[in-house]
Amino acid sequence: MLGDVSLLVGPSGRVLGVDRSAGAVDVAERRATESGQCYWTRFTTGELDTFSPDETFDAVIGRLVLMYLPDPAATLRRLVGFLRPGGIIAFQEMAMPLTRSFPEAPLFSKCRGWIIETIERAGFEVDMGGRLPMVFAGAGLPAPQLNSAGLAGRGPDSPIYEYIAETLRSLLPMAEAVGAATATEMKVDTLAERLRGEAVEQQMCIMLPPLVGAWAKTG
Repeated sequence: MLGDVSLLVGPSGRVLGVDRSAGAVDVAERRATESGQCYWTRFTTGELDTFSPDETFDAVIGRLVLMYLPDPAATLRRLVGFLRPGGIIAFQEMAMPLTRSFPEAPLFSKCRGWIIETIERAGFEVDMGGRLPMVFAGAGLPAPQLNSAGLAGRGPDSPIYEYIAETLRSLLPMAEAVGAATATEMKVDTLAERLRGEAVEQQMCIMLPPLVGAWAKTG
């Protein structure tokens, strides 16, 4: 996000980051310049379904990308064409339905529902993490290696409540547009503190959606 994956590459490598948002590319370029990584990191605006670089790569890597594509298997199949022999294709996506708390609690359950319903109604995939093996198979790729990791939080000092509230703040315009929730329902300005109070009172453990990673070596 905003160059996070691209900026993991060090000076012994070269990377080209692609995003459909010109604003995101501007931020990523600024971050690369400020951190001194602009000498080996480049960014460009484009759609993966039509993007056509004039070079090949050792790896194609994406994070939270496939969930927004109408035909992710077709996109992967196309991207493989830009890999050198023996190259690696790797993607990391969310498994949103696995978001949960123990014990279950009303406010947290509403937040989970608002997020998932908003993204579903907007036409995007909420369980791309779980679908990754099928997507790789549909792209004609070898069965991928998989791993999964997620953030969990509890107690009064966890940052997880602000994370949930700010996620919903960013989704609010879309939630209202698709009829998933309203600003009056969310009361987003006080949401983090209300979540914190609920979690502390009920001694909850909140588990955010795990990120599922899949990678395969081609050719």
